[in-house]
Amino acid sequence: RTLKNIRSNERKAEKKRELLPFYAPWVAGVLADGRGAQDDIVMTVMLWRLDAGDIAGALEIAPYALKYGLTSDHRRTTPYMLVEEVALAAQRLRDAGDSVDLSWLQTTIDLTDGADVPDMVRARLHKVTGLTLRDAGMNAEALAQFQRAMQLDRNAGVRKEIERLERALKPKPEAAPRKTTKPRTRKTATRPAAKRGRPPKAAKTAG
Repeated sequence: RTLKNIRSNERKAEKKRELLPFYAPWVAGVLADGRGAQDDIVMTVMLWRLDAGDIAGALEIAPYALKYGLTSDHRRTTPYMLVEEVALAAQRLRDAGDSVDLSWLQTTIDLTDGADVPDMVRARLHKVTGLTLRDAGMNAEALAQFQRAMQLDRNAGVRKEIERLERALKPKPEAAPRKTTKPRTRKTATRPAAKRGRPPKAAKTAG
Protein backbone atom coordinates (compact mmCIF):
# COMPACT_ATOMS: atom_id res chain seq x y z
CA ARG A 1 0.00 0.00 0.00
CA THR A 2 1.21 3.49 -0.83
CA LEU A 3 1.24 6.29 1.74
CA LYS A 4 -1.62 8.08 0.00
CA ASN A 5 -3.86 5.09 0.59
CA ILE A 6 -3.11 4.94 4.33
CA ARG A 7 -5.34 7.09 6.49
CA SER A 8 -3.92 6.31 9.93
CA ASN A 9 -1.02 8.57 10.91
CA GLU A 10 0.38 5.79 13.05
CA ARG A 11 0.39 3.36 10.13
CA LYS A 12 1.87 6.02 7.86
CA ALA A 13 4.74 6.42 10.31
CA GLU A 14 5.29 2.65 10.27
CA LYS A 15 5.35 2.64 6.47
CA LYS A 16 7.84 5.49 6.42
CA ARG A 17 10.13 3.60 8.79
CA GLU A 18 9.94 0.69 6.37
CA LEU A 19 10.79 2.83 3.32
CA LEU A 20 13.46 5.12 4.79
CA PRO A 21 16.42 2.71 4.51
CA PHE A 22 16.02 2.65 0.72
CA TYR A 23 16.77 6.39 0.57
CA ALA A 24 19.72 6.37 3.00
CA PRO A 25 22.45 5.93 0.31
CA TRP A 26 21.04 8.83 -1.74
CA VAL A 27 20.94 11.14 1.29
CA ALA A 28 24.45 10.19 2.37
CA GLY A 29 25.74 10.93 -1.14
CA VAL A 30 24.08 14.36 -1.30
CA LEU A 31 25.40 15.37 2.12
CA ALA A 32 28.91 14.21 1.23
CA ASP A 33 28.84 15.98 -2.14
CA GLY A 34 27.77 19.24 -0.50
CA ARG A 35 26.72 21.15 -3.61
CA GLY A 36 23.66 22.66 -1.93
CA ALA A 37 21.21 22.22 -4.81
CA GLN A 38 17.53 21.86 -3.99
CA ASP A 39 16.79 18.19 -3.42
CA ASP A 40 13.23 17.14 -2.75
CA ILE A 41 14.22 13.59 -1.81
CA VAL A 42 16.56 14.81 0.93
CA MET A 43 13.93 17.17 2.33
CA THR A 44 11.26 14.47 2.22
CA VAL A 45 13.54 12.07 4.06
CA MET A 46 14.20 14.68 6.76
CA LEU A 47 10.46 15.12 7.31
CA TRP A 48 9.78 11.38 7.18
CA ARG A 49 12.44 10.73 9.78
CA LEU A 50 10.70 13.17 12.10
CA ASP A 51 7.33 11.53 11.41
CA ALA A 52 8.92 8.17 12.24
CA GLY A 53 10.38 9.48 15.51
CA ASP A 54 13.98 9.52 14.25
CA ILE A 55 14.87 13.01 15.44
CA ALA A 56 18.59 12.28 15.42
CA GLY A 57 18.39 11.16 11.79
CA ALA A 58 16.54 14.31 10.78
CA LEU A 59 19.14 16.47 12.52
CA GLU A 60 21.84 14.89 10.36
CA ILE A 61 20.20 16.58 7.38
CA ALA A 62 19.05 19.82 9.05
CA PRO A 63 22.36 21.76 9.08
CA TYR A 64 22.83 21.10 5.35
CA ALA A 65 19.25 22.11 4.54
CA LEU A 66 19.50 25.30 6.59
CA LYS A 67 22.92 26.22 5.24
CA TYR A 68 21.80 26.05 1.61
CA GLY A 69 18.23 27.21 2.11
CA LEU A 70 16.56 24.01 0.94
CA THR A 71 12.78 24.03 1.22
CA SER A 72 10.24 21.32 1.90
CA ASP A 73 6.88 22.95 1.23
CA HIS A 74 5.37 26.31 0.35
CA ARG A 75 3.56 26.78 3.65
CA ARG A 76 6.54 26.60 6.00
CA THR A 77 10.15 27.64 5.80
CA THR A 78 12.69 24.98 6.75
CA PRO A 79 13.39 26.49 10.22
CA TYR A 80 9.63 26.71 10.82
CA MET A 81 9.15 23.08 9.76
CA LEU A 82 12.09 21.89 11.83
CA VAL A 83 10.99 23.60 15.05
CA GLU A 84 7.39 22.44 14.68
CA GLU A 85 8.12 18.85 13.69
CA VAL A 86 10.89 18.28 16.23
CA ALA A 87 8.59 19.52 19.02
CA LEU A 88 5.79 17.24 17.81
CA ALA A 89 8.10 14.24 17.40
CA ALA A 90 9.56 14.74 20.87
CA GLN A 91 6.11 15.00 22.42
CA ARG A 92 4.99 11.83 20.65
CA LEU A 93 8.01 9.99 22.02
CA ARG A 94 7.27 11.26 25.53
CA ASP A 95 3.62 10.24 25.25
CA ALA A 96 4.71 6.75 24.21
CA GLY A 97 7.03 6.50 27.22
CA ASP A 98 10.18 6.66 25.09
CA SER A 99 13.22 8.70 26.05
CA VAL A 100 14.02 12.03 24.43
CA ASP A 101 17.65 13.09 24.17
CA LEU A 102 18.09 16.66 25.39
CA SER A 103 20.79 17.24 22.79
CA TRP A 104 18.20 16.84 20.00
CA LEU A 105 16.10 19.65 21.42
CA GLN A 106 19.02 21.93 22.21
CA THR A 107 20.48 21.38 18.73
CA THR A 108 17.16 22.37 17.17
CA ILE A 109 16.99 25.50 19.32
CA ASP A 110 20.55 26.44 18.34
CA LEU A 111 20.10 25.70 14.63
CA THR A 112 16.98 27.84 14.35
CA ASP A 113 18.04 30.65 16.68
CA GLY A 114 17.22 33.96 15.03
CA ALA A 115 15.05 32.40 12.32
CA ASP A 116 11.56 33.75 11.71
CA VAL A 117 9.35 31.11 13.31
CA PRO A 118 5.83 31.72 14.72
CA ASP A 119 6.01 32.37 18.45
CA MET A 120 3.40 29.72 19.28
CA VAL A 121 5.39 27.10 17.37
CA ARG A 122 8.68 28.01 19.03
CA ALA A 123 6.93 28.00 22.43
CA ARG A 124 6.05 24.31 21.94
CA LEU A 125 9.71 23.46 21.44
CA HIS A 126 10.69 25.29 24.63
CA LYS A 127 7.86 23.61 26.51
CA VAL A 128 8.85 20.06 25.55
CA THR A 129 12.48 20.94 26.31
CA GLY A 130 11.40 22.14 29.75
CA LEU A 131 9.46 18.95 30.40
CA THR A 132 12.44 16.83 29.42
CA LEU A 133 14.76 18.86 31.65
CA ARG A 134 12.30 18.63 34.52
CA ASP A 135 12.16 14.85 34.21
CA ALA A 136 15.96 14.79 34.32
CA GLY A 137 15.91 16.70 37.62
CA MET A 138 17.39 19.86 36.06
CA ASN A 139 14.86 22.20 37.64
CA ALA A 140 16.63 25.53 37.12
CA GLU A 141 17.17 24.85 33.42
CA ALA A 142 13.61 23.57 33.05
CA LEU A 143 12.23 26.73 34.64
CA ALA A 144 14.14 28.89 32.14
CA GLN A 145 12.63 26.94 29.24
CA PHE A 146 9.09 27.20 30.65
CA GLN A 147 9.52 30.93 31.21
CA ARG A 148 10.69 31.36 27.61
CA ALA A 149 7.66 29.39 26.39
CA MET A 150 5.41 31.67 28.45
CA GLN A 151 7.05 34.77 26.97
CA LEU A 152 6.34 33.50 23.47
CA ASP A 153 2.82 32.23 24.15
CA ARG A 154 0.88 33.00 27.31
CA ASN A 155 -1.37 30.02 26.53
CA ALA A 156 1.52 27.56 26.23
CA GLY A 157 0.23 25.59 29.22
CA VAL A 158 3.30 26.00 31.41
CA ARG A 159 1.99 28.29 34.16
CA LYS A 160 1.58 25.51 36.74
CA GLU A 161 5.00 24.10 35.90
CA ILE A 162 6.56 27.53 36.48
CA GLU A 163 4.80 27.95 39.83
CA ARG A 164 5.80 24.47 40.98
CA LEU A 165 9.44 24.90 40.02
CA GLU A 166 9.65 28.38 41.54
CA ARG A 167 8.44 26.92 44.84
CA ALA A 168 10.90 24.05 44.60
CA LEU A 169 13.82 26.38 43.84
CA LYS A 170 12.92 29.00 46.45
CA PRO A 171 15.57 29.04 49.20
CA LYS A 172 14.20 27.58 52.38
CA PRO A 173 14.56 29.79 55.49
CA GLU A 174 17.22 28.64 57.90
CA ALA A 175 15.86 27.04 61.03
CA ALA A 176 16.24 29.25 64.10
CA PRO A 177 18.74 27.87 66.64
CA ARG A 178 17.07 26.08 69.52
CA LYS A 179 17.19 27.92 72.81
CA THR A 180 19.10 26.03 75.46
CA THR A 181 17.84 26.54 79.01
CA LYS A 182 20.42 26.64 81.75
CA PRO A 183 19.84 24.21 84.60
CA ARG A 184 18.37 25.87 87.62
CA THR A 185 20.69 26.17 90.62
CA ARG A 186 19.07 25.92 94.01
CA LYS A 187 19.81 28.88 96.19
CA THR A 188 21.28 27.99 99.59
CA ALA A 189 19.45 29.56 102.50
CA THR A 190 21.46 32.30 104.17
CA ARG A 191 21.05 33.42 107.72
CA PRO A 192 19.61 36.87 108.11
CA ALA A 193 22.24 39.41 109.02
CA ALA A 194 22.33 40.38 112.70
CA LYS A 195 20.67 43.66 113.47
CA ARG A 196 22.99 46.48 114.26
CA GLY A 197 22.86 47.91 117.82
CA ARG A 198 23.99 47.11 121.29
CA PRO A 199 24.92 43.57 122.09
CA PRO A 200 22.39 41.80 124.27
CA LYS A 201 22.93 42.20 128.02
CA ALA A 202 24.43 39.28 129.83
CA ALA A 203 22.06 37.58 132.21
CA LYS A 204 22.70 38.31 135.90
CA THR A 205 23.95 35.44 137.99
CA ALA A 206 22.91 35.03 141.61
CA GLY A 207 25.67 35.94 144.11
